[in-house]
Amino acid sequence: MTVVVIATHSPKWESAGKALAADLQAALGPTALRVEHIGSTSIPGMDAKPIFDLQVSVRDLDTAEQPLSAVLPELGFSDTTYFHDHVPAGYDDSPDAWRKRLWMRRDSVHPDVNLHIRQAGSPGERFALLFRDWFRAHPAAVPAYVEFKRSLATIVADSATYTEVKNPVVDLVIVMAEEWARRTGWRP
Repeated sequence: MTVVVIATHSPKWESAGKALAADLQAALGPTALRVEHIGSTSIPGMDAKPIFDLQVSVRDLDTAEQPLSAVLPELGFSDTTYFHDHVPAGYDDSPDAWRKRLWMRRDSVHPDVNLHIRQAGSPGERFALLFRDWFRAHPAAVPAYVEFKRSLATIVADSATYTEVKNPVVDLVIVMAEEWARRTGWRP
């Protein structure tokens, strides 16, 4: 049995993600420059793990650490040992440019959330928003990506392997998304 569950898209995810982002923005105050709903649950028609991905953009990761650590546990979040995003194939960036903090909430009271804290202007912040916005602008690509995720979920044993195997496909999406961003003038 696989631990990766892909749920059928829910039209409620969009409003729930916006509400979660607004609640976090209010709770985190000025430490959070922005809180945005990202990831598959933020894309119309995209089946996804039933976990909301939210991105908190901060001025500086190190400076934000203490204020966030004071508030997030009160909201049910636990810190993790994830300190870097995957650097896409073909990018020459230092892994330090892809630093982040990841907090998770898994309880029976609130929706499950992966909270990605990234420095404003960092490549990781941009990547998450570009991925979301490209799929929103290209709904015809959603079914193929969903089929890939569903197939992958049936053959991997855990979420870490699922993510590792999915990364090169995400890298392919970003190649197309970067071209679209150049062509359209997209900005985060």
